[in-house]
Amino acid sequence: ALIDVDEAKNEIVRKEIIPSPGHQPGLLPVWLAEQGISVIIASGMGSRAQELFRQNRIKVIINVVEANPEKAVLDYIGGRLEVGDDVCDH
Repeated sequence: ALIDVDEAKNEIVRKEIIPSPGHQPGLLPVWLAEQGISVIIASGMGSRAQELFRQNRIKVIINVVEANPEKAVLDYIGGRLEVGDDVCDH
């Protein structure tokens, strides 16, 4: 889900489900950057993928406990997002 927020109001202003461009090495970070994404929130991610997102100026938040995307975003912008232990082994 791509979720736009109004950070001044701490609220979601738009949520959009769009198809992924595919799974090729390095493609998703570039594509998301082209969509204007500045933060990615995920439950887990390998170190190489994290670096690719950072190279595209996308802040990486991993080990997120919350499974609901909207709640995770609201918790993030409200400074309440919980993260757990790193579960990715690659």
